[in-house]
Amino acid sequence: MIAFILLIVILGILIFVHELGHFLTAKNRGAYVYEFALGMGPKIFSFKRKNKNDPTVYSLRLFPIGGFCAIAGEVDENDGMDVKLEKKDYMCNKKIWERCLILIAGVTMNFLTGILILFISALIWGATEQKSFVGLVAEDSPIEKAGIEVGDRIISINGKKTGTWDEVILALNLKVKDENYEFSVKKENGDIKNYTITPLIERDYEGKIVKKTFGVGQVAERRNGFVNAIKYAFEKTGSILSSMGMIISSLVTGKLSLNALSGPIGVYSVVGEAANTSVESVLYLMAYLSLNLGFINILPFPAFDGGRVLFLLIEAIRKKKMNPKIENGINAIGFALLMLLMIIISIKDILNLF
Repeated sequence: MIAFILLIVILGILIFVHELGHFLTAKNRGAYVYEFALGMGPKIFSFKRKNKNDPTVYSLRLFPIGGFCAIAGEVDENDGMDVKLEKKDYMCNKKIWERCLILIAGVTMNFLTGILILFISALIWGATEQKSFVGLVAEDSPIEKAGIEVGDRIISINGKKTGTWDEVILALNLKVKDENYEFSVKKENGDIKNYTITPLIERDYEGKIVKKTFGVGQVAERRNGFVNAIKYAFEKTGSILSSMGMIISSLVTGKLSLNALSGPIGVYSVVGEAANTSVESVLYLMAYLSLNLGFINILPFPAFDGGRVLFLLIEAIRKKKMNPKIENGINAIGFALLMLLMIIISIKDILNLF
């Protein structure tokens, strides 16, 4: 129950922050906002500010997951709302750069939130090394037998650059023919050496791989201080976003299967594990999910903010607005595909529980 409540709170905060970005920027650019809601589903109560210059309805809704920001004319003036507005009040009539600013504001807020959480975490518990230096080599492990030592830096695995430890972990989980991993390592004296390493593999009763053991770990030393915390926050953000980019490209090339992805149920399990570990783990997970939400939303795919920005770029090139019916249709198809993917991943997560 604690894990479930924690998941609801985390997702609620992150989605709310995302929508708050859209809301504040829309207000700043003079776009009319019908409603700003905390939560989803049926309305519990709502109010309007006494300020006549702010006609927005502020509401609290039944389900405490995220929220939304209803902006006038997100695609065109026919948004189905029974409110008489001037043309300048519709988002669709704003300049392209203003609309783009409103669209990317949510993603920007998620990135800033992730960076802030990482900074606070490092300020409290210390910053860890993000570069791909080897900090641990297990005795009699494949890594030790190959000749890789503490202090070496793993610069690539199977041709993929690994500048950070996050990228090392991801590269070790990608599909590889015959399970032979090609490591390129920079020794402490500056020499570059290449190794072919086969991990120890554990399989289940069906013969599927459940665990790969290389016997290597990152540097565990922590650095305290304000400057180190800032450095860590930005380095870790860059590392996480780079890893996410690698995940997308690996899904496209087939080196990473859909089984590696998690939906809400999978995230619930991770939240439960983090809650049982430490406050630091929960904060890191929250930062990771915030950056993940921002990264996914900025992808140029229909129904995402990035997809809508792509339509604006096309409009700028054509010097002509997209047909609203076509744009809405493409976004609807994109949303349907996303829901289908979410259902497939959720079914996979449920099966994994058993």
